[in-house]
Amino acid sequence: MIYARSGADALAQRDIVISPGTGIQHWGTVFFGPRTSTETAPGPQATMSELQAHEAIKPHFHGVTMFQLFIAGSGAIGNRGQELKPLTIQFKDRHTAYGPVTAGPQGLSFVALRMITADSKPVYIHNKEEARAKIRPSKRRNLTSDPVEFSIAPVLKARTEAAWETALEDDDGMRAQIVRLGADMAVSGPDPAIAGGYYVFVGNGSLINKGEELPLWSMVVVENTEDGFEIRAGSDGLEALVLQYPRDDG
Repeated sequence: MIYARSGADALAQRDIVISPGTGIQHWGTVFFGPRTSTETAPGPQATMSELQAHEAIKPHFHGVTMFQLFIAGSGAIGNRGQELKPLTIQFKDRHTAYGPVTAGPQGLSFVALRMITADSKPVYIHNKEEARAKIRPSKRRNLTSDPVEFSIAPVLKARTEAAWETALEDDDGMRAQIVRLGADMAVSGPDPAIAGGYYVFVGNGSLINKGEELPLWSMVVVENTEDGFEIRAGSDGLEALVLQYPRDDG
């Protein structure tokens, strides 16, 4: 199937949640699926978290592979304090610990994007007994891109040729790309069948899908059972992240 969600519509339903990683209130938005799950169910799962200033999420892992996008604010990740700036792409295999994630003085917003709804409940590594019981083998990749830079509005709109750039890539089909399109331009997305399907995330401009204009932070999910997907820019152009999952995303 192909799933689409407007960023504006999703954020209109932003809610206050208690973070299991910090124990304090911050803001949560659900794009697809449940906010968290312990069982497998059909369809993708995508959520946004918006952290308070200086809030820190403890190191943890999830039982499902995901891309994570740090889209607004600032912060740091890991014990070495790697700086997080918009828009940083992270890829993380299932059962791979990461963190802490610490927000900067203006807070930090990120989205977690999963092709499948599975065991996404965080497992905190300071709880050693639970972590040992739930950890499973995986490739243990925890990859972070350089920040993606986006065009100013007139440059984006005036673009006359499509451009593709690769931010992360591995030999099992995992790939994070940026596609840049001028006003009303369209290109074919990757063949969904070559790997585990992909997300198209609007980072700048807008995406047209079935006649609907999807604005900033909207997303489309293309499962690997689909024949293809056309990535079409709106009247001001589009810069989108195309996030392809590994062939083995079980």
